[in-house]
Amino acid sequence: MNSATQITPMTPHSHAPEMGELTPYQTGPALTKATLTQMGVALEWQDGQQTTLPLRWLRDHCACEECRHPQTRERLYLPLEAIDKPPSVSLLEGHLYLQWQDDHLSAFHGGWLYQRRPEALRPSALPTIKAWEDNFTPKRVRHSDFLTPEGEKAWLTAMLQDGLALITDGPLAEEEVSRLAERIGPLRATNFGARFDVRSKPNPNNAAYTAVGLPLHIDLPNWRQPPDIQLLYCLQNGASGGESLFADGARVVDALRQQAPDALTILSETPIDFRFQDETHDIATRAPVVSLDAAGHLVEIRMNNWIRDALHIPVEQMDAWYSAYALLWKLFHSEAHQLEFTLLPGQMVAFDNRRVLHGRREFDPNSGARHLQGTYLDRDMLASRLRVLARDQ
Repeated sequence: MNSATQITPMTPHSHAPEMGELTPYQTGPALTKATLTQMGVALEWQDGQQTTLPLRWLRDHCACEECRHPQTRERLYLPLEAIDKPPSVSLLEGHLYLQWQDDHLSAFHGGWLYQRRPEALRPSALPTIKAWEDNFTPKRVRHSDFLTPEGEKAWLTAMLQDGLALITDGPLAEEEVSRLAERIGPLRATNFGARFDVRSKPNPNNAAYTAVGLPLHIDLPNWRQPPDIQLLYCLQNGASGGESLFADGARVVDALRQQAPDALTILSETPIDFRFQDETHDIATRAPVVSLDAAGHLVEIRMNNWIRDALHIPVEQMDAWYSAYALLWKLFHSEAHQLEFTLLPGQMVAFDNRRVLHGRREFDPNSGARHLQGTYLDRDMLASRLRVLARDQ
């Protein structure tokens, strides 16, 4: 199945094909050659790059209004049938046109095909996760700068890379944490509500609502999917004590792997129970303290000693599990891995709740008022927002 490149299209076209793609593709090199082969359509661009795309792939990616919804850009065509008869092929002004045997016409922008060819590296707007190094300092972005695309982009990049970032010099306004979060995406509600107040109060149902010190932990490991990103906005912090504590799970897991790989294996391969219960809720799940991907990289940490439920594993495994857990605990709480600072009024700290553990020193509620407002966001919303901002680069 071979044919020479056809330069004259089957039907006249007055403009370049629209691919229903919001990420820019229009500046890619033009196609100079398109040839039918046994494998599909062999393509070559002005810069010499080449690929061959199967006919079924090309039919599947047709962007016309019959095959893609013009408003939602969602696929309408379902590629169930094999393509037995090849289409007619043509190029016009560097773009590809295919006339199928059922007379359907597919038009492909040359720049879009260049981006989507299998050999192309797919650049990502998202940063690579980076474990904290010695003397790590979190990114700080002024509130007024965050309200600009460049400032927001810098903050989002730091959040996705480091798992921790601050906004400073903000207004002392109730619900400002919600307003900032909603620039990025909808608030993630939990059994504590969509937005919560962190301050000492009578009859608390959570240790955060007391004045006691909080060892490092993640929030809500008893959920099947704990909240991804936590935001805490400081409105008042006049009490003595109450310094904020943070530690990077990616850094600590790397340290545990170097120091005691068997302990990491135990913690990553042994599911345990987590449970929160009060008068109106009983939320529980079972998962390992450490979850790793196939390459051994950290996926999430589930460490919260208050709501770790009774250890329900084989008796002969218990001592080894407790020893591994104790070692991980000591690594997290060592000075080498902890970051400590005082959150000031008008500052907001945000962190990856499934990677970065947080805590606080004990404070004296009689020495002054301490009031934080918090909420959660899905990590997908941060990544989405950064991709949208990257379109204008």
